[in-house]
Amino acid sequence: MENLLICWIGATDLKASEADGKQGLGPIANAVIEQEYKEIALLNDYPQERAEQYVEWLKKKTASPISLSYAKLDDPTDFEEIYKAAIGHIQSKQKQYGNDFPLTFHISPGTPQMSAVWIILSASKYRAKLIKSSREHGVQVANLPFEIAADYIPDLLRQRDKELEKLAAGIPSEAQEFKDIIHRSKEMQRVIHKAQRVAIRSIPVLIEGESGTGKELLARAIHQASPRRNNSFIAVNCGAISPELIESELFGHKKGAFTGATESRVGHFESANGGTLFLDEIGELPLLAQVKLLRVLQESEVTRLGTSTPIKIDTRIIAATNKSLLEMITEAGFREDLFYRLAVAILKLPPLRKREGDVSLLIDKLLEVVNIENEGDPAYEHKEISAGAKNLMLRHSWPGNVRELLNTLHRAAVWSIGSTITEEDMKEAVLERPKGKMPGDGILDKEIEAGVDLQKIISDVAVHYLKLSMKVTHNNKTKAAELLGISNYQTLTNWLKKYGLE
Repeated sequence: MENLLICWIGATDLKASEADGKQGLGPIANAVIEQEYKEIALLNDYPQERAEQYVEWLKKKTASPISLSYAKLDDPTDFEEIYKAAIGHIQSKQKQYGNDFPLTFHISPGTPQMSAVWIILSASKYRAKLIKSSREHGVQVANLPFEIAADYIPDLLRQRDKELEKLAAGIPSEAQEFKDIIHRSKEMQRVIHKAQRVAIRSIPVLIEGESGTGKELLARAIHQASPRRNNSFIAVNCGAISPELIESELFGHKKGAFTGATESRVGHFESANGGTLFLDEIGELPLLAQVKLLRVLQESEVTRLGTSTPIKIDTRIIAATNKSLLEMITEAGFREDLFYRLAVAILKLPPLRKREGDVSLLIDKLLEVVNIENEGDPAYEHKEISAGAKNLMLRHSWPGNVRELLNTLHRAAVWSIGSTITEEDMKEAVLERPKGKMPGDGILDKEIEAGVDLQKIISDVAVHYLKLSMKVTHNNKTKAAELLGISNYQTLTNWLKKYGLE
């Protein structure tokens, strides 16, 4: 019973219920009368009334709870539409039961394209059991006599994005400056098309994204696509400079300006004059340095330490952060006026786990990089990757993003014997992070005999999710209320006031 059955409602199922089973029960009913499930999660593209009548009929055949989700498809044979609906449904159930909860996909109901998508998902993203059922043979496990290569999945799902075409109007479909950013997902296409539009301007750009998402690579591409391409691109990691040297590094100093200043030095702003200065991890700058940086941006001039003579500069700023600067502002860790100076154009790089279809492409391209980097080693053998190893990589969440993926391929190339990286090689190479406890863990397993403070538990849970919803929606009460299942933002306001969060 500890298994979740997910499938589409098919035409045969509806006809079976409408004839009250006199001409057969249909694939779904055949499956559920043989085994109970934690839940029978049905996807439906038929009229609501017919589907609800079917569910009522099916309830008489099983004791398992049944849920019904509507996914209106423009075309029930369109792979991309089916794929998106299936992924969304699975993810909603994983939020309810956890990512490791066992799944069963029923491939018999629905169109052949629906069946194909379940097979693809079970072979790539989810370790799900596949079943099929018929009147003649009953319910059987669908053991496929081959392993579907993950290499072909993105090609199957690739479709044109109409909105993206409108966004990209007037921009070349392929900009050579951005060719090193490996992608095919619509999420990354949107980011790159926006970057192309902003590259030709000299306005400041703020790039937000988790560590390893390629913020510096995007910044370099913007510089190369800009009129400043023939001048310097200077990259500075603000978090790697000791606080006492930040001003000297950024603005320069005169000989003798401080102990150890044995000669005059040009700062990064002057070095990047006419070009681009990339300030990585801008959130690590101390507040005093933020004040001076703001003045430089306002006046377009720097003053070296130890002098009083300002030097005019024409330097474009691209900043990057893996933190929420808006959240830092509320905690007095970042100046609001500096944020709005830097954030004239904001580009948000999605994490790899949200770049649908990119991982497979990145694996191929980055393995080429690994092979090229190691070809000079006489002990190295050119590597290829098996479908099993690739499928394992597709199921990994990649919290370290592209950087982690590249390092994993390097490790796998080292561990593998021979020319093929196997699934076992990849299991050794992938680093699984320990699962830390989430806020609220242990709430349902407290010793009641010792007594519990129920009001405090309820308060802790409410405060946690109220804060989290306001954070992820940037204090948009309407959106936060939707995330929490609260009817409207006025009700949310009352909750915030109740727990002292307004």
